[in-house]
Amino acid sequence: MAERVFNVLFLCTGNSARSIMAECALNRWGGGRFRAFSAGSHPTGVIHPLTLELLTSLNYETSGLRSKSWEEFARPSAPPLDFVFTVCDQAAGETCPLWPGQPITAHWGVADPAAFAGPAEARRRFFLRVYTELERRIKIFTSLPIDSLDRLTLQRHVREVGETRGRSGSER
Repeated sequence: MAERVFNVLFLCTGNSARSIMAECALNRWGGGRFRAFSAGSHPTGVIHPLTLELLTSLNYETSGLRSKSWEEFARPSAPPLDFVFTVCDQAAGETCPLWPGQPITAHWGVADPAAFAGPAEARRRFFLRVYTELERRIKIFTSLPIDSLDRLTLQRHVREVGETRGRSGSER
């Protein structure tokens, strides 16, 4: 019997950096148990060039990525969602659509790399730092015994994952 695949939506305002990074990372680290998507409340319509540069440097396939509205995932034809995670504070404060599947939700806010101002190399390092923080949370999330936890316990755990911080000296 095949294991169930959990659908996860990562939300941000512009869907150009953080949510795209999280989508890619979960699809990589989810071991086939998770199918990740991303969307924005007010999508920019384009993926930030440094997001694409970073993901390409980390050997992600980026050709199918696109910036899209969260409305796509509120339609009756959308996949039922098991989890919805906001990765920016602005999207977390907005009124979200009703999601098919009554997903478990949590806020996993991280800094906005697209808003970081500075020299090109500092901007690249900041994008990597944000990606690394999201990747760390995703690895913790994928290690949870989801099938054996009741809904309330699982909700508590995914919220705790969103509070996970920590940086090595090289990421500062």
